[in-house]
Amino acid sequence: MVSLEGRIALVTGASQGIGRACALKLAKAGAQVALAARNTAKLAEVAAEIEAAGGKAVSFELDLASEGSIKAAAKAVLAHFGKVEILVNNGGITRDNLMLRMKLADWDAVLSTNLTGAFLLTQAVSSSMLKARWGRIINITSVVGRTGQAGQANYAASKAGLIGLTKSLARELASRNITVNAVAPGYIATPMTAVLNEQQQSAMLMQIPLDRPGTPDDIANAVVFLASDMASYITGHVLDVNGGMYMG
Repeated sequence: MVSLEGRIALVTGASQGIGRACALKLAKAGAQVALAARNTAKLAEVAAEIEAAGGKAVSFELDLASEGSIKAAAKAVLAHFGKVEILVNNGGITRDNLMLRMKLADWDAVLSTNLTGAFLLTQAVSSSMLKARWGRIINITSVVGRTGQAGQANYAASKAGLIGLTKSLARELASRNITVNAVAPGYIATPMTAVLNEQQQSAMLMQIPLDRPGTPDDIANAVVFLASDMASYITGHVLDVNGGMYMG
């Protein structure tokens, strides 16, 4: 069993899906978890679930599209916990459309939330990692950031950008014993993918050698590993968790 006893983790998009699973797994491993998302009611449910299992969690309202909200949330988390040692940049949105029909507002919204938001939050909380000379930054990217996807130029670009951000920060922060890695989910059964129709889901499954969609726990297990001392010599890496959908 991986132990994160005494560590402080911050998870964005923690109200549902992959973010929720990451928060639950990190707490189970012993970390105290700051839960961040826009939906505070759902965050409260996740916090209650963690507390009922004997863990510790606190909710913080966060809108990754707003620099002001990011700075306020980061300040509140640091004021409450004193530091952030594990940051999971998971929060994100989609605004799908073909390139020729995509509105600039939809392009900007996705890039601002998924990529710029992760950058700004990392910038806001990494000072405590630098001071402690220990940290784990884990960015949740996507298989489409590796392969591209028709109708998701904005989303794929944001997720590919996260991979570039991961590798750049890994080089910048390595001397302070801070690792920066990414996890790239494939087709995962979450509220975000639940909007796909039966034909789309079948087409996705045909691309997966393991012949099943992934679960949020599949991603959370990878996150917990990368957050642990077991992964202390891994940085700048993109861990594909996709059932063989993409083998790069």
